[in-house]
Amino acid sequence: MSRAFGAVPLVDISGLYSDDAALRQAAAAAVGKAAREVGFLYVTGHDVPAELIAELEATAAAFFAQPMETKMASYIGRSVNHSGYVPEGEEVFASGKIDKKEAFDVNLDYQGEDRRPLLGPNLWPELPGFPEAATRYYAAIAGLARRLFCAFALAMDLPEDHFEAQRQSPPSQLRLIHYPFDPHAAPDQQGIGAHTDYECFTILYGTAPGLEVLNGAGEWIDAPPVPGAFVVNIGDMLEALTNGEFVATSHRVRKVGEERYSFPFFATCDYDTVVEPLPRFVSAERPSAYPPIVSGAHLLAQTAQTFAYLKARRASGELVLPDDARGLSSFGQEARQTETAQ
Repeated sequence: MSRAFGAVPLVDISGLYSDDAALRQAAAAAVGKAAREVGFLYVTGHDVPAELIAELEATAAAFFAQPMETKMASYIGRSVNHSGYVPEGEEVFASGKIDKKEAFDVNLDYQGEDRRPLLGPNLWPELPGFPEAATRYYAAIAGLARRLFCAFALAMDLPEDHFEAQRQSPPSQLRLIHYPFDPHAAPDQQGIGAHTDYECFTILYGTAPGLEVLNGAGEWIDAPPVPGAFVVNIGDMLEALTNGEFVATSHRVRKVGEERYSFPFFATCDYDTVVEPLPRFVSAERPSAYPPIVSGAHLLAQTAQTFAYLKARRASGELVLPDDARGLSSFGQEARQTETAQ
C-alpha cells in the first residue's frame, strides 16, 4: 500500500455511541480503513461539547498572554510528572531546528503512591480557573479516547474491550500549544518540526491552518481545521501492534499565517504495557518487524531526547535511557522513506 494520499479523510463516528453492535462495527471499520490507508483522519459525531473546547481555548489564551516570568513559575523542569510550561526552544525534534511555539503540558493528575517518571501530580500555574478548565477538557477527551480505543480494537479484529485492562492509569498527556504569529519570521521558520507521536494515537483540535501530514510519496499534505471535527492520527504504539499495517503518521506545523492554538491529547496505555505485533499481523510472509516495547519506557526515552531539561539530566547521569531505546523519527513515513533511500 503506497499511502500516497492527497487529502485527510473524514469519518463520522457517531455509530460508536450506539447500542447496536453492527453500527459500532461499521464505524470502527471506517476508522480502521483510514488508519491503514492514511494514518490521519478527521472525526465527527463525537460527544465532546463545543463549550469545553471554547473554555480551554480562552484559558490557554489567558495563560500564554502572561509575562514570561509568570509562565516560568510553572516551568516543566520543576514538575515530578513532566507537566507544566514549555518555553520556546525547550523541545527540539530530530531536525535540530527551534520551533516557534510554547506549550503547557497537562498529564493524568495521578495521586497514587506508585509514581513513575511520567505519572504523578500535575504542576499547575497560579492562574484562577486553569486547573478546572484543563481537568474538565481532559476528562471529556479521555472519554472520546476510550471510544476510539474500542474502535481500533474492532478494526484489528479484537474484542471491543481489548485495551481496557491496559488502561487503568495511563500517562496520557494533554498539551495546550500556542503558535504566535510573527510577520518577520524567516520563510522556513517551522511551528513544530516533523515527528511522529509516541503513544497509541492522538486526538487534536486546532484553531487555524498550519498542520501538514507526510504521505507515502514524500509529499506534505495540508490538514486544515474542519468545523466540529477532531484530527486523529496514529502513533508509534499502534504501528508496532499492527506490525506496520497502521502507520505512525509523520506531521509538522509550518510557519503560521495567523496566531494558532492546538490541543493534542496523546492517548496511551499503562506505563508497563508491553507492546509488540499482535499474532494476527505476523506470518511467515510478514515476520515481526518490531521487538517488544514497554509503552512508558518508550514514551520517556523519546521525550528525554527532545526536552532540554531531560537532556541535562541525561548528561549528568541522573537519567539513563534503556539500552534498547529507539532514536527519534524511528517510526512513521519519515523512517520508512529514510530506509528506502539507504
